[in-house]
Amino acid sequence: MEGDGEEELEAFAGLHGAALRAAGVPPRFWGSLGRKLRGEVFDAGDYFGIMQVEEVDDEEEGDVEMEEQLKKPNPGNGPCFKVIVTNENGLQASNPNSVFLIDHAWTYRVEHARQQLLHVPGLLHRMASLMGIDFHGEIPDEGSIEQVLQEMWKYNQTYQLSQGTAEEKVPVWYIMDEFGSRIQHSDQPSFAAAPLFYMPQQIAYTVLWPLRDLETGDEVTRDYAYGETDRLIRKCVLLPWVPTEVLDVSCVTPEPSDEYYQAILAENKEKLPVVINPPVYAKDKVFKVFTDIQQVLNNLTHPRFVFTDNEGEADILYNFSHFKDYRKLSEERPEVMLNQFPCENLLTVKDCLASIARRAGGPDGPRWLPRTFNLQTELPQFISYFQQRDRRGEDNHWICKPWNLARSLDTHITNSLNNIIRHRESSPKVVCKYIENPVLFHREDVGPVKFDIRYVVLLRSIRPLRLYSYDVFWLRFSNRAFSLDDLDDYEKHFTVMNYAPGVTLKQVHCEDFIPLFEKQYPEYPWTTVQVNIFKAFAELFQVASAKPAPLGICDYPSSRAIYAIDLMLKWDTSRDGKRIMQPQILEVNFNPDCDRACKYHPTFFNDVFSTLFLDEPDNCHVTCIV
Repeated sequence: MEGDGEEELEAFAGLHGAALRAAGVPPRFWGSLGRKLRGEVFDAGDYFGIMQVEEVDDEEEGDVEMEEQLKKPNPGNGPCFKVIVTNENGLQASNPNSVFLIDHAWTYRVEHARQQLLHVPGLLHRMASLMGIDFHGEIPDEGSIEQVLQEMWKYNQTYQLSQGTAEEKVPVWYIMDEFGSRIQHSDQPSFAAAPLFYMPQQIAYTVLWPLRDLETGDEVTRDYAYGETDRLIRKCVLLPWVPTEVLDVSCVTPEPSDEYYQAILAENKEKLPVVINPPVYAKDKVFKVFTDIQQVLNNLTHPRFVFTDNEGEADILYNFSHFKDYRKLSEERPEVMLNQFPCENLLTVKDCLASIARRAGGPDGPRWLPRTFNLQTELPQFISYFQQRDRRGEDNHWICKPWNLARSLDTHITNSLNNIIRHRESSPKVVCKYIENPVLFHREDVGPVKFDIRYVVLLRSIRPLRLYSYDVFWLRFSNRAFSLDDLDDYEKHFTVMNYAPGVTLKQVHCEDFIPLFEKQYPEYPWTTVQVNIFKAFAELFQVASAKPAPLGICDYPSSRAIYAIDLMLKWDTSRDGKRIMQPQILEVNFNPDCDRACKYHPTFFNDVFSTLFLDEPDNCHVTCIV
């Protein structure tokens, strides 16, 4: 029998050992944990009980009340509970059986939360009861749903799947059952808890284990800011349960140190090139192109470019994935050109984009970029800024975005500070001021909607800086009239419709758009709007290349690149008090999808290659920006 147990433990550790180690679950508990998972043994009830804490009288015990108030997960909301050890023998941390499973009452992705509360029988009732919200009806009502959506950020926990598609890797949020959700916070916790995705059942549970021996009547607590040691960061992370002001923290976010950029370079495993002389090519040279991009293979027809399957003989490497070893290429084949620049992630990753953009503006950054904070490194500054805006009665809608995901995945709009603070736990994110006063486009079928604009820019060189824009731009529209409510209504607040199943995709060609736009806004001719857009692009690339690599994009003479820049227009006031349309750069994309470009403009890649690799932009559909 013992052999069986060892084999089972070995199999369990083989599947889950990495996750258990990462969560800090001591190996002495693994055998018992495996058995409980296999047998679905929920024996916490044999050891613990939930106790309701009576509110004490103000007059008598003010201090005690304050202490209880701080321990409550949702101060001021319904009765307060705590979990205590009820087993008469207490609990020994050294006992390998002292490990417990907590079930999850609700598991969801944020964008589905409202629909599930509306439609899953009994869910709203259970959540309202768990959170101390009054809900006695049978039919879900908007008010109760809204309350749950606000309060849930005090109960939410999160995990992420490491395998699967981009959609499957979007963080999952869950709320533990009544037992798990009643465990209160303590800076000196008696227990630790961590989620574990149990592979055989494809279900996640929370694992609970003691950090010290406990006696009957001792309280079960955990650290809601587990792993945070910095006092100020802990204070910020605990703010959803212990409301506090951090107005004394400066909200100024200077550009990060040089070491920050060095660390990014190391993390990306990019090797910078050696200094080379700009290669010179014969005027009539036919270039061999090695590429894995189907759109290039299908659409590049210019006679001075031929394709090769042999990477070793190519003159141009036009790759979809990121190139890493520039040093080797620069030493061995300096004359080979490629479609990317070392350190271009400073533009294409959202936290880096915000950092380098600060070179162009004052403490709030340049006017062409929404105010942005890195939630990993600038949380106190963000909370201070949020609370200051709140005091002044200014709009406080924000958009949380992952550093490095496209297509609006895991992107959330909110005016709830608790929501933003908790999103920091799921994956690295920036939080940007949501554009509350966008320039809208009137759609005959639905009314005034948000829209964004995509320009494709061509970067020919860094020194000197040579930047072009393709003469066609692309438009994306929301499907519902804009208003600053229903923040989880995707079709009202987002414009990326081509990946959402069953959703209308409104397409307008830029040649048709310009007269329609000028009819709606006769005082704003598109040529003037576009001058300001190009001015923002020029400034962005100037600051991105102002410092040597890795603090800026590397000046590698054999590099060329195309990027897609997504932007919106917002209403702003110029320094002389005029109402203006201010471009707002949203993101810069590496190797963008050029399907629409090729479909409607068959010469697209001929123009791109002529401009970048032949230095012949004159007969191409491009405009020089710098």
